[in-house]
Amino acid sequence: MKISHMVIAGTLLFAAAMLSAQEQQVQRQSTSSSRSETSVESAYLNDADGTIIMGLAASDEYDNKLVALEYLQTAISNSNTSDQVIAALDQLAGEGLTTQARQRNRLMNNYPDIRREACLLMAKVPTEHTKNTLVQITVAESEPMVIAAAVRSLGEIGLNNNDEVVDAICYANRRNQVMNPTSSLALEVLNALEKLAPTTENKRAIIDTAASIASDYHYVAPVRKRALAILKTLGTGSSSSASSNTSSN
Repeated sequence: MKISHMVIAGTLLFAAAMLSAQEQQVQRQSTSSSRSETSVESAYLNDADGTIIMGLAASDEYDNKLVALEYLQTAISNSNTSDQVIAALDQLAGEGLTTQARQRNRLMNNYPDIRREACLLMAKVPTEHTKNTLVQITVAESEPMVIAAAVRSLGEIGLNNNDEVVDAICYANRRNQVMNPTSSLALEVLNALEKLAPTTENKRAIIDTAASIASDYHYVAPVRKRALAILKTLGTGSSSSASSNTSSN
């Protein structure tokens, strides 16, 4: 009888263990299925948002482009950086510049305020692609406020392969310093170059740009003082490096 009771008890324990294992397996499958559904739903919503945003950005209506900017801010804040979201950013950043709509040879979509806001948003998507787009705008743009926005975003992104970003910023500053010296743009140039200074081996372009701003009285005094401060910092760094190299030799 004792043996029989033990066999029955063992069978019951085994059955209970099997049932518990099955329940856990069902729970894991349910959790996995739920996560998969959530992932699919999230991807679908991102694609839907991107389609809507791209449609608004490509519209001929100025108001629709403003709405697209609002949607873009929300999408990027929610980590939606789908291909269509990036394409919408490119569209708006180049509105009237890289993408032109003309009627009787008149440019109909010259919206510098739209370009400016899109350039600022690009800093929140720090990729090689957005960096390249901003470099293109920095070189081709003629509106100081748009260039200033592109330069600011380039400084925040911080990518500077082969000094292409530093070169583009210095070129834009030289051109606008001759044609239309603007203190707000000069300040953004200085701030960006200071951030990018550690990424370049050749500091000469930065020093020359800062020196030209510091000595140009078209700019307000605080901007010239900012340029002098950067020159002092770079000069100290160069002197320290030179001293270190001399002592090591």
